Amino acid sequence: MKFFAATTAILLSQASAFQVAPRQASRASSALFAEYEPIEGEGKINLKIDLDSPKVATMDDIEKGKKVYCRCWLSGTFPLCDGTHQKHNEATGDNVGPLIVSVKKD
Repeated sequence: MKFFAATTAILLSQASAFQVAPRQASRASSALFAEYEPIEGEGKINLKIDLDSPKVATMDDIEKGKKVYCRCWLSGTFPLCDGTHQKHNEATGDNVGPLIVSVKKD
């Protein structure tokens, strides 16, 4: 049950991280996941992690404590965050940060 709760928290926090283009706003408000349309100028996100795989997916069990996961795809310890996003943000003006998941102790 703890795994389910942690997985649900990860999925919900990731869902809020997706940006919806302005032209999709009305459709997105009526559905949890709107049909995806790339924003003009948008390109590939993952440039270094498991590039031969059709999809990069990671499953992790969290029993107690917290884990900090990478969302910038640049971490040398992917799927865990190593802070590389800070250099990326300084160089690009972006504001990407990690996903922090914590499990309350019993």
